[in-house]
Amino acid sequence: MVSSSQDAQASSPRDDAIRLLARREYSRAELASRLAAKGHASQAIGECLDTLVAEGLQSDRRFAEHFIRSRIARGQGPVKIHAEFGQRGVEREWIDAALAEADVDWRELACETLAKRFSGPGEGPRDRARRERFLAGRGFDFEQVRYALAHAWDDEP
Repeated sequence: MVSSSQDAQASSPRDDAIRLLARREYSRAELASRLAAKGHASQAIGECLDTLVAEGLQSDRRFAEHFIRSRIARGQGPVKIHAEFGQRGVEREWIDAALAEADVDWRELACETLAKRFSGPGEGPRDRARRERFLAGRGFDFEQVRYALAHAWDDEP
């Protein structure tokens, strides 16, 4: 019987990358980091990733699109999404393109997010500040926060 540590040593960077990509999309930088953590040589990792990109199995653009959709579904704003992209090693051009193509009304998303969390605008300045901090923490900018505070609980026609 083969132990799991021997199994990991015997696997190629491609095998490990395919296993990871089978679960979810990864950016190139994330995959490189994970493969390096498994002990694969940096040259082998680079060659493997180049091959995966050429075969269409890994794409930073596809990762960016998927990532944005998942963050929008969580009610996160553009500021937080942009920051999280930076942590994942995605190039700025893919980030900007994916955010532009997202076709999201960020002000409306801020309204929906706020209305889900709070039943109303609150009684005083302390409650209002709490709602502002909540939206800012979710990654909405000042203008989007102000709009949401004014319109989150408007009656829908």
